[in-house]
Amino acid sequence: MFHHVFLALLLVWGGETVFGVEMTDQTPEPSAEMTSGTTPAIGTYSIPNDANSTACLLATMGLQISYKKDAVVKSINLDPNNTAATGKCGVNGSDASLALSFDKSSITFTFSEDGGKFRLHAVNVTLNLGGAGVTFSSANTSLSLWEASVGSSYMCRRDQTYNITEVLFLHTLGLQVQPFGVQNNSYATAHECAMDDTSVLIPIVVGAALAGLILIVMIAYVIGRRKTYVGYQTL
Repeated sequence: MFHHVFLALLLVWGGETVFGVEMTDQTPEPSAEMTSGTTPAIGTYSIPNDANSTACLLATMGLQISYKKDAVVKSINLDPNNTAATGKCGVNGSDASLALSFDKSSITFTFSEDGGKFRLHAVNVTLNLGGAGVTFSSANTSLSLWEASVGSSYMCRRDQTYNITEVLFLHTLGLQVQPFGVQNNSYATAHECAMDDTSVLIPIVVGAALAGLILIVMIAYVIGRRKTYVGYQTL
């Protein structure tokens, strides 16, 4: 019973998902962790309005792609030095996209704009696994991730894991994206994810401490009751 009390108090403290609390970022529940000891390098990618213009889309991230094939999960780290970025700018309400190509493989991020907000709504991955045309492909076109106001950027510096599909997982670190409203080739003010916001972590830690204290008090109360009951029986 006491474990249920502890978990309930922890789950309702705060409005975002850290240590089991619900998040507003709508991050899918992770099924695969970033491969230990193989942290991907962080790179910055940009898409220009045309060949000689300033950027219309900026993205910075370390990216690891994990895929499940034949019941085995394998991972690939993107090397920014061997990755080519292409894409298109979002104009007059159209989607913006960023395609990263590497080793005859690619991942495409598609961003949409609606009501003054942008979000990542689609990810499409095609991997060349070597051999005679052996490939892996998976996509999700109904995502709602990395949301922020148009004219600002979205930032999440901590490691994050996203379930894109049942067989495709993305792991990011040092993430910052701005698919719309880029000015002077620079990021605008960032909307930070819940994991970066220490103001969110503080009440969660305090809530966990209070829950632990309540648990200790309840255990002490039960032990005290038992001792009192034994004392009555002795008399």
